Amino acid sequence: MIFIAFQKTVDKWKLKKWFQVFAPKVFENKEICEIPANNEKTILNRNLKIGLNLLTNNVYNSNTNLILKIIDVTNQSAHTKILRIELQDSYINSIVRKDHNAIETRTPVVSKDNNKIIIKAIAITRQRVANTKIKEIRKEMNNNIEEYCKKLDSDSIVKAFVERKFHSELINKLKKIVPISKVEFKKIELN
Repeated sequence: MIFIAFQKTVDKWKLKKWFQVFAPKVFENKEICEIPANNEKTILNRNLKIGLNLLTNNVYNSNTNLILKIIDVTNQSAHTKILRIELQDSYINSIVRKDHNAIETRTPVVSKDNNKIIIKAIAITRQRVANTKIKEIRKEMNNNIEEYCKKLDSDSIVKAFVERKFHSELINKLKKIVPISKVEFKKIELN
């Protein structure tokens, strides 16, 4: 007779610990979620994608995603930093209409605390516009974004763009060139 030895299997989920994930200090270190993991090393440098409206409790931010990176894990709590803030493509497609121009810019900026930030903005006109006006608008957008960001540190820049403080200022300056219906910041990348 042959006896077969059976190994006892252990459920891998029972071995995992739950880690609380906290937002950066710009969002007042709010708890975002809990993540299961075997140890602290497996969570470190992990990227998270969440809706910005979960942190701000603002409906206007429901089409904006926040990508965070876990940088520090201590005592089953993980702290994050912002990698980028980006609009959903479906929202961008919905605001651009057939007889309008979508003018996009990419502005690399250095903040007051010497952090490099890349800001990608889009301006939507109310009607078709000549190419010379498009160049003027693009130049004006880049200049205004650079001036605005030089005065602030990186946390203040993120807070200003999330709270939409700079949007109305930029629209009012661009309206002098051509009628603008909307200005949105497609992506803000922090390095």
